[in-house]
Amino acid sequence: METVVSVTNAQATANFVKEPHQRNMPSHEVHRLLGYTPEQLFDLVADVDRYPEFLPWWTEARVRERDGDIYYTEQVVGFGPVRERFGSKTVLRRPERIDVTSSDRPFQHFHLVWQFNSVSTKGCRVVLKADIEFRSRILQDAFGWRLAGETRRIIAAFQSRANQFYG
Repeated sequence: METVVSVTNAQATANFVKEPHQRNMPSHEVHRLLGYTPEQLFDLVADVDRYPEFLPWWTEARVRERDGDIYYTEQVVGFGPVRERFGSKTVLRRPERIDVTSSDRPFQHFHLVWQFNSVSTKGCRVVLKADIEFRSRILQDAFGWRLAGETRRIIAAFQSRANQFYG
């Protein structure tokens, strides 16, 4: 089961607070109920080094530094002929939440929030909130409107990965 919620800057939800400098950029939120534990799904999402194996657009990803529940990564994403390298900071709050942020090129603002909530015997409700703004107006116009569909594709890729690992 999936619920899709698109919100604008003024409609941001609690625990997903906008920075004061942010413009009114598209935000997107996807909820999906999956038949796995929060710990299982958390571990898949936290394993950024493996993203190129199954995530669309990820061509490289590696953790370059770890400090407790925080790690810093170097990633390369590709959209057709366009390739962009960027660093990100990931904060792990096992097994409930993962926050990923970046202000590296090509982003003006990049914030992903993953939430993993146990739902009795039915598994886990996964919430992916994406708030992304590109520095380049050209990139924003070319890819910003695709955020809703791409967020759903990311959740689907993790669901397929969970099926591979956990059956």
